[in-house]
Amino acid sequence: MGVLDRFEKGVENAMQNAFAKTFKSGVKPVELAAAVKRECDARAAAVDRNRTVAPNEYIVSLSPTDYETVTSWGDEALAHELQDSLEDHARSLRYAFVGAVDVEFQEDESLATGRYAVTSRTTRGPVAPATSPDPLSRFPLLEIDGQRYNLTGASTVIGRGTEADIVVDDNGVSRRHIRFEVTPDGTILTDLGSTNGTFVEEQRITEVTLVDGNAIRIGRTPIMYWDAVLADED
Repeated sequence: MGVLDRFEKGVENAMQNAFAKTFKSGVKPVELAAAVKRECDARAAAVDRNRTVAPNEYIVSLSPTDYETVTSWGDEALAHELQDSLEDHARSLRYAFVGAVDVEFQEDESLATGRYAVTSRTTRGPVAPATSPDPLSRFPLLEIDGQRYNLTGASTVIGRGTEADIVVDDNGVSRRHIRFEVTPDGTILTDLGSTNGTFVEEQRITEVTLVDGNAIRIGRTPIMYWDAVLADED
């Protein structure tokens, strides 16, 4: 089953076929997913022989009717599905992102019902979804609950609160639990005064410079860390 098929089936199951009723006329979610991926392909740019960077922020412009439909159904849920679909697409083509993937909807009165437009941009952020299965990366890499993230910025905060760069659903984790700082001398992990502490190789730490392959634990959540790999210079 393809990504678009999985996307459409997963959402329809979750919402008990809401799309079939809500989007009887006008744009269809699967069409928007395809349009976002076409924009991704069109704007992806090779920065070296082993790396192609794709835009990570997308704006989907909709007619007033379609915008009202999307917002009444649940624009955040649909945006998350489009983001997941886009990340799957990037993994299949080995595109890289330099910031978190984000999809937003906006109303455009110049568009007729059923018509849409997609624009994109590349914005560097503190963290980006990793799109390669290989832990070797030009950025430091984290694996959290099966999800991998590149540390693309100088500082990344992990915690339970929505203000964190990576949000962890774990009651044992503080709202702002730990911070990763990427420096020329290595990645520094700092506990931000958490309630339950931070453990590296099962040793409680306040601040430590990480080494490749370190196992970290906050609350009940394990985190694996891998160093960045310097690119070869020809």
